[in-house]
Amino acid sequence: MTRGWLGVVSAAHVRRGVQLGIAQINHGKRAPLARMNTGDTLIYYSPTEQRGDRTPYQHFTAVGTFPDSDIWQADEGCFMPYRRRINYLATAPVALTELRSQLRLTQESNWGYQLRFGLIPLDPHDTDTIIEAMLT
Repeated sequence: MTRGWLGVVSAAHVRRGVQLGIAQINHGKRAPLARMNTGDTLIYYSPTEQRGDRTPYQHFTAVGTFPDSDIWQADEGCFMPYRRRINYLATAPVALTELRSQLRLTQESNWGYQLRFGLIPLDPHDTDTIIEAMLT
């Protein structure tokens, strides 16, 4: 059974990942990537445009599925993040405000607290709702 996941990453980092065809979570940690299986869907939510920004961006920024379970460690000099291949769909960013009332994820008053984990499971309704909005 495939699952949907929400990864919390700045929009600039998501764009780089889309260009490279890779997924990276929690500043390159291996464990979050290992939680996801072949065929699972990863939806990126970007609270900011750049890491460290104080200005909110709050958009869903990319959607992809994992073609395999391979995880490798990249070498970027002093930074060695873990990554996975991912097949991204052609999508457009969608503001959280456009979908908030439709998502089960956002119904609790303190729903944003869980985003601090960097990767959270999504229920099928929310996965489908976000993808449908991003594809149109």
